[in-house]
Amino acid sequence: MPWYNGDYPPSYKNQPKKIREKAIEIANALLLDGAEEGVAIATGLRNAREFFKHKKNEQ
Repeated sequence: MPWYNGDYPPSYKNQPKKIREKAIEIANALLLDGAEEGVAIATGLRNAREFFKHKKNEQ
């Protein structure tokens, strides 16, 4: 099930908004590619954290 504004997995609830939005974007893309929901949720969050970690290090 794809996620949108205000509708996201409970594990994303306490994440900063920018990480949550990026995680949703990644997870939705994974779902479209056929990934299982649990895998998409975990991978989306992990990759969103990494994305902003690297972005911060580039500045």
